[in-house]
Amino acid sequence: MPEGRMPSPPLPPRGFTLIEVMVALAIVALTLATGIKAAGALTNNAERAQAVSVAQWCADNHLTGLRLAAEFPNVGDQPFACEMLGRSLRGTLVVRPSFNPFFRIVEARVRDEADLPLVSVSAILGRR
Repeated sequence: MPEGRMPSPPLPPRGFTLIEVMVALAIVALTLATGIKAAGALTNNAERAQAVSVAQWCADNHLTGLRLAAEFPNVGDQPFACEMLGRSLRGTLVVRPSFNPFFRIVEARVRDEADLPLVSVSAILGRR
């Protein structure tokens, strides 16, 4: 070493420690797990929305068929089935009397393949 020069201090080590790397990996793992859970929830919500939409169409179609048939429905419960978009839905047509004998309160209740309720649509049908 030349005279008059002071020795340079040793360079600090470069890079990350094992603990820093492990903390970063834990943060990334938690973030990915949360993202996967959120994506799963969005998928379930989209499937549920599609099932409810199909059930709504099924119930509306059945009530519209009753209106077009111009029949005055009898009081009571009547089962019906609906095939739409690859789904097999079962429903119940619930007919109740109203205060006016010329009208009936009709409710179409639709359930999914697992027999869980999806939608209920009501209408008032009159005698022609």
